[in-house]
Amino acid sequence: MEDLVTDRLLLRTWKEDDYKDLYEYAKSELVGPNAGWMPHKDEDESRKIIKMFIRNNETYAIVLKSENKVIGSIGLHDRKPDNNLLKLNQKEVGYVLNPRYWGKEIVPEAVKSLVDYGFNKLNLELIWCAHFDFNNNSKRVIEKCGFKYKFKRFERLKLLNNKEVTTLYYCIFRTEYKNNLRISPNVMDLYDSDYNKMSKELLE
Repeated sequence: MEDLVTDRLLLRTWKEDDYKDLYEYAKSELVGPNAGWMPHKDEDESRKIIKMFIRNNETYAIVLKSENKVIGSIGLHDRKPDNNLLKLNQKEVGYVLNPRYWGKEIVPEAVKSLVDYGFNKLNLELIWCAHFDFNNNSKRVIEKCGFKYKFKRFERLKLLNNKEVTTLYYCIFRTEYKNNLRISPNVMDLYDSDYNKMSKELLE
């Protein structure tokens, strides 16, 4: 992964000495359960997670440049939620943010940078994003970044003691991104038409 830089943020690979910053927010009940995992019990758990991040090489540390501090994570993951679109080159965006920095438009800034990287550097054709039905903050971020709702799925979260949740899935195609379409009722129709057309073509 190459580092990504925005006005306020640096998205970079994780370092083992980031564990204190990770634990600061990963221990919060406001973070893990909203993303599908239990809060970290101690700093050792955060150390182990960072080693996994480094090994998998698909998750960035979100660094706030003004503080030189890791305040969250974001990644492009190898997931394909829609079986009708398996042939497309695609990934799913996932993110979490330290609650101290909520409400500052940080996640949209990071997501937009990663989406741009995915379409322009990785040549992705489709990018997904999802949230649980109880996470309205994430819903607002996803919609603000131009993703459009497609379907929902009932799931059990193994990392949360098999808790039953409803996951809402959103996506954006590279063609939509390249056209830089504005969000409006008419554009919604275009998005739905593009999605349905692509699904039909891949099934034929």
